Amino acid sequence: MKKILLTGGGTAGHVTPNIALLPHLKKAGYDISYVGSYNGMEKELIRAQNIPYYGISSGKLRRYFDPKNFSDPFKVIKGLGQSISLIHKLKPDIVFSKGGFVSVPVVLAAKFCRVPAIIHESDITPGLANKIAIPGATKVCCNFPETMKYLPADKAVLTGSPIRSELLTGDAAKARSLCGFHESLPILFIIGGSSGSRVINEAVRGALPKLLEQFQVIHMCGKGNIDDSLLNMKGYKQFEYIGAELADIFALSDLVVSRAGANSICELLALHKPNLLIPLSAAASRGDQILNANSFEKQGFSKVLKEEDLTVDSLLAAVCDLYEHRAVYRKAMEESKQMDSVGTIVDLINRVAK
Repeated sequence: MKKILLTGGGTAGHVTPNIALLPHLKKAGYDISYVGSYNGMEKELIRAQNIPYYGISSGKLRRYFDPKNFSDPFKVIKGLGQSISLIHKLKPDIVFSKGGFVSVPVVLAAKFCRVPAIIHESDITPGLANKIAIPGATKVCCNFPETMKYLPADKAVLTGSPIRSELLTGDAAKARSLCGFHESLPILFIIGGSSGSRVINEAVRGALPKLLEQFQVIHMCGKGNIDDSLLNMKGYKQFEYIGAELADIFALSDLVVSRAGANSICELLALHKPNLLIPLSAAASRGDQILNANSFEKQGFSKVLKEEDLTVDSLLAAVCDLYEHRAVYRKAMEESKQMDSVGTIVDLINRVAK
């Protein structure tokens, strides 16, 4: 049996594409193991898939000053040693990395052990972790045509982002029952990222009196961000995190408000959901979500509202405009040339593993 070692973590965006590959890798005959951090969110997500999980030391590599910058390199070095030991023990034929800082020592260890490694870069420009790992990779997959110019020509492969097949088969009736919603108003689904967004949460809750006149609202607000005073508000349902119910909630939703993480927006494209993107600001990130959002806006897939311009009034105006023109956005997404990302990536894994 062929063996593959998957890695990636830190955020859900670095894990869910790996999960999308799992059934197809199993069907292709791979014995699968996973390497992540000791206690990252990837640990529970992968264990729920009944995949052997191995935790290693993980340090974050920052572009800004932080006292931890002096200690975290030693964590990365420790993680490199642990990864080398794991590769010697598990003897994988190939490593597949979805990124995040925990993946860096794993990819570098693969190169040291002469095991081929494939990296997947979600955003238009490679993040710091992948920039460090790319020299150790055999191939680098990407979502956007714009990304190709930032990658080594002999390694770059345009694949798109692997989407979990179950997202395409949700049951709207189940989600309606879960939320206790009726059928007379459309559904607005708001996603502030897996960790939640304070600015989006505040704007949404400030806008609720007006929003609830036109929509029923499902709000994924992040761990610890449930507002107890709003628990019994009719037409408003809060979740800290949405797991198995996500496909059903997508099926029920008429509009989606979301951050602009690459994997999230690729899921919205695959589902043809009219969406308003509120990318993480450049002041709080390297600007990758802004580039992602601009690309989707240019292609007619999304409406974009800058975080710096986010207020109760601007959110209300943007949502109403999106709903009024929802058919235009849906048509653009339906006419897009979507790739069979999962099939393309699994074929690449098979070729490189040989």
